[in-house]
Amino acid sequence: MKKVSSGFKYLFPSLLLTTATLSNAEKLHVYNWSDYIAEDTVAQFEQETGIKVIYDVYDSNEVLEAKLLAGRSGYDLAFPTARPFADRHITAGLYQQLNKDKLSNLDNIDPVILQSLADIDAGNQHLVPYMWGTTGIGYNVKKVREILGDEMPLDTWRLVFDPEIVAKLEGCGVSLMDDATEVFIAASAYRGQDTADFSKAAIEVAANTVQAVRPYIRYFHSSQYINDLANGDLCVAHGYSGDVLQARDRAAEAGNGVEVAYAVPSEGAVVWTDVMVIPKDAPNPDAAHRFINYLMQPEVIAPITNYVAYANANAAATDLVDEEIRTDPGIYPPAQTREKLIVIKTPAERQLRDMNRSWTRVKTGQ
Repeated sequence: MKKVSSGFKYLFPSLLLTTATLSNAEKLHVYNWSDYIAEDTVAQFEQETGIKVIYDVYDSNEVLEAKLLAGRSGYDLAFPTARPFADRHITAGLYQQLNKDKLSNLDNIDPVILQSLADIDAGNQHLVPYMWGTTGIGYNVKKVREILGDEMPLDTWRLVFDPEIVAKLEGCGVSLMDDATEVFIAASAYRGQDTADFSKAAIEVAANTVQAVRPYIRYFHSSQYINDLANGDLCVAHGYSGDVLQARDRAAEAGNGVEVAYAVPSEGAVVWTDVMVIPKDAPNPDAAHRFINYLMQPEVIAPITNYVAYANANAAATDLVDEEIRTDPGIYPPAQTREKLIVIKTPAERQLRDMNRSWTRVKTGQ
């Protein structure tokens, strides 16, 4: 659910080596989360198909949604989070129906994950699952233990919502995602309230919970915490599981002495699925189908999981995923953890407006 359009050129300089063939080739415009594909995936697809990929990235569902609602985005393929975003996009008619005759690898997708989307996408006509994960807490083990002591449990939303705790952590840096739905649901879980309740009263309680720690929050962002956790510039972050685990791996590779860990809060955490969709006005839906089908090959998606540290939705790929990844409980949670996971319910339009207004007030400190 995770994520630097200009950063793509920096991260993948080899893709700038466009040949005369590619410069005149069929084009595919992709819009995806940052840090959400392996380094060589696009280049290999281009080599195999002769299709030139123009790859842009975003770091929040809201940014993607604004582009799709405005229309004529120019994108052929996008990767929204299923709930509540793709859910309401389907209702608004923003996606094309898939041509399953062009998706020969669809049988590789985990049928349980496909079925989990059936209530928002009848017959799985619009959505193809890509990656899934949880939203929890990333933390700097040494710094947090030094401040809170060894007896303080760290698998709890108290790390970001308990004013007494967050005030102690302020100096080393605490961040929350820039996502009203994710943050308010986490706040409701912390309070022990119904996480599917988006009434004005429930939103007010969640907003007040965030407002109480607002003075101690360094920033609201849905991807910046990756580097900041890895560099030791942040000690607690509300974030996506794979992002935090990327931060952990970057710190280890840098050898900077920073130990990053990820926790699924004991009060419950959101489980999400990011999906592949073809916008209604996509200029090249045929190329989009080819890329979707390409990504559903086990030998293609497994290296992506190894690189981005997110569980993929491809059942046929599991054995190809590195053992340390597929056995990592932060990536593929055990059954007892899954029992605590929260599936987001889509708020009504009126409730969404109430939530966004409250979120703006919280972020601005008003």
